[in-house]
Amino acid sequence: MLAPMNGYLRSFALTVTLLVLAACASTQRTVVVQPPPGGAGPRTVTPERPAPGGIYKVSKGDTLYSIAFRNGVDFRDLAGWNNIAAPYTIWPGQELKLAPSNGKVPTAVPVHSTAVVTTAKPAVPRPAPASSQPQPGFAPVTESAVAATTASSAASSPPAVAMTQVVPVAGAPAQTANATPPPAPVAPAAPGAERNNGGVTWRWPADGSLIKRFQSGDAIPGIEIAGKTGDPVRAAADGVVVYSGNGLVGYGELVIVKHNDSFLSAYGHNSKRLVKEGQRVSAGQQIAEMGATGASRDELQFQIRKDGNPVDPMGYLPSR
Repeated sequence: MLAPMNGYLRSFALTVTLLVLAACASTQRTVVVQPPPGGAGPRTVTPERPAPGGIYKVSKGDTLYSIAFRNGVDFRDLAGWNNIAAPYTIWPGQELKLAPSNGKVPTAVPVHSTAVVTTAKPAVPRPAPASSQPQPGFAPVTESAVAATTASSAASSPPAVAMTQVVPVAGAPAQTANATPPPAPVAPAAPGAERNNGGVTWRWPADGSLIKRFQSGDAIPGIEIAGKTGDPVRAAADGVVVYSGNGLVGYGELVIVKHNDSFLSAYGHNSKRLVKEGQRVSAGQQIAEMGATGASRDELQFQIRKDGNPVDPMGYLPSR
């Protein structure tokens, strides 16, 4: 009788041991983050997919900013991996590495559901190699952007120095050296609330209702705002247009605006674009007309990216 009892006990102990090991293994594959006091309980965080590796072949109409946006990396990292100095001259047929030369593919910064107010990360100057010279048939689009100071800051500090914003476009037709893009039709800035976050003053880019919220796992992560063809799409903050085209699959007629070295905003599915690369725009200025290009309905697909990573625009836009 003792022999069967001992066998049963050994079997029970083995079962318990296996269950404990399985629990430990599953714990190691899950990251649990405790929320702040008053939260709804712990949440499970899925690690972000790594930044892409491989090679990208530049097409006509690309800018370094649009290539970085397409591949989910920071434009400064992309320039550094390829030894391209500002103003980031590229040309059709050029091959760009999408990872560091040491073969270590960086992991994307996790996307949080709420924004964190930060100051812009300073750009690091990089030497310009001989290979970064433009090829025949290319001319960069330039725009002189004069930094203005507010009345309060002018009293305590010297005026900002004038800067030149250059946005080279691969395969752009030749222009004179000092040519600047024609200004967009300037519509009166729409009234609306503002919110300062990340060193940028944000406002809503369209008047319609929110029809889709941000989800970090989406192939095109952002929010969608309802409207009808021809409704105004406005710049969400002051900045410079670094892409205006239709070369990114899934976005239709797309405009990308750079606000500072950390923040870009993107406006997709437009029926018409009203601005060109290198053009400075103001918050509330109309930059496009809403449409359904690349979409099944009239809408604005709006994104904010911080250091190359999509973030939830609702953490930056003002309440309404």
